[in-house]
Amino acid sequence: MADERTETNQPIVFARRLVAPEVFRGLFREGMTLVEETATYLDGDGRTESRSLPRSASLGYATESMRLTTRLMQLASWLLLQRAVNDGEMPPEQASLEKAKIKLGGLATATEGPSWDELPEQLRSLILRSLSLRERIRMIDRAGASVEPPVSVENPVARQIDQIAQAFGGAAK
Repeated sequence: MADERTETNQPIVFARRLVAPEVFRGLFREGMTLVEETATYLDGDGRTESRSLPRSASLGYATESMRLTTRLMQLASWLLLQRAVNDGEMPPEQASLEKAKIKLGGLATATEGPSWDELPEQLRSLILRSLSLRERIRMIDRAGASVEPPVSVENPVARQIDQIAQAFGGAAK
């Protein structure tokens, strides 16, 4: 039987689990799908809808579509870097340097009020989805930034079991 104590002596690092391949694939797929949906909308229905907006709403549409596009490009960059790390194509240290160039904050969007209400519903939906995705990625990024190398934590019970085993002339299993 293998000695499992070395595994249990290590603290659990949730940030690593959040970017684990099986969890990350879904997040990556969601992000890239949102980028594609947004591009399709802005080049098609969005362009048509923006032409029929009143002047004040048209300005809001232009501003928010630019913010949305910028936000999604930043998120896509982060997702692509994390995928490169997960796939072993880039060391985490290099990805950290590159991620430092990505701005996950900023570009605030007012999601209520008259200018928000005048925007087409599909654009508002895309904006809200991008904000939700950004918050999840920011949470993962913040957690990842605070990840430190595992520290060996002494397990007092394991130490006592070892002492008992040595007293009786055997090794603990």
